Amino acid sequence: MDKLEAAKAHFAALVEEQLARVERMKNDTGAVDYSKLDQIIIGCCGGDGIGPAITAEAERVLRAVLKDDVASGKIIFKQIDGLTIENRIAANKAIPDDVLAELKACDIILKGPTTTPSKGDGPNIESANVAMRRELDLFANVRPVAVPEEGIDWTFFRENTEGEYALGSKGIALDADMSFDFKVTTTQGTERIARQAFEFARKNGKKRVAIITKANILKKTDGKFLELCYKVAKEYPEIEVDDWFVDIISANLINEKVRKNFEVFVLPNLYGDIITDEAAQIQGGVGTAGSANVGNKYAMFEAIHGSAPRMVETGREQYANPASMIKAAELLLRHIGYKDEADRVIAALKIANDTIKMTGRNDGATGAEFANCVIENL
Repeated sequence: MDKLEAAKAHFAALVEEQLARVERMKNDTGAVDYSKLDQIIIGCCGGDGIGPAITAEAERVLRAVLKDDVASGKIIFKQIDGLTIENRIAANKAIPDDVLAELKACDIILKGPTTTPSKGDGPNIESANVAMRRELDLFANVRPVAVPEEGIDWTFFRENTEGEYALGSKGIALDADMSFDFKVTTTQGTERIARQAFEFARKNGKKRVAIITKANILKKTDGKFLELCYKVAKEYPEIEVDDWFVDIISANLINEKVRKNFEVFVLPNLYGDIITDEAAQIQGGVGTAGSANVGNKYAMFEAIHGSAPRMVETGREQYANPASMIKAAELLLRHIGYKDEADRVIAALKIANDTIKMTGRNDGATGAEFANCVIENL
């Protein structure tokens, strides 16, 4: 088979895969009602680098604020230890089969950062996050950012299962001179993330939703995303909607004259990843931000930063700041209907952030001391 025929076959297989995914989305039966579950299983998955250390502290906070329901058996915690870079390389899979089965046995997942090998670092293993979002159909990545003293209260709804990331490990090197990667946008995938954003705005009294694309350049994929978001917007006439190109919105987020006017954003996958890191930096750094990855059957909550392997290499993982994972735990509580407990965690987290000095080194507090402060102030 010559290289052109090989490329055709490769692309045809990707199209068939995505058509099958569209059919699965069409047959989705809707979101789970956690209030009707007799038991909620929370899987705690430490991941790589500093992940196990900071996830353990967030789990301690969850156990403390949920102690009555843990005692009654309503809440069950389950440890999932196999989502490490070593296990994934050994299995040559983003998520080993036995680990995926354990994840699917849980209702909710609290996940620490995981490492993805770069080109040249080893096998071409897909990101564990990307794989988990696909396998559990976690289509909405929800990231709140708030700086009250500057009038900033943003919530980002990043589409989580399409775009460049869905096919990022499935590109093709045609020959020594040319490589292709792929991007996909579907009607079902776009409409459900748009509806999540507009429903959130309606339920939380938000008046404005901004659609972020590069539709002037990527006319088929981003153009479709933009068109469908405006279509969904018609169901929410009380909400003002406009659209921005990703490059200008990245500038506007640091423009103090206009940024406080934004409230809710809906974005395709890649832009959402980039812009939410910028927004987290405005809040105080990626170490301050948690993230929700929500589907109709499963949900996963995590920090937005990486695994910081250098901290482990230098023996400093005990000094890693667990604030981002505790923020993720707060989002988890809110998602399963424990609003009062979530409010208590966020208030206690503010006290810890204001009073505990975290430096990432032995001249500052340990993660356990930070979590202790949170627990003492619940």
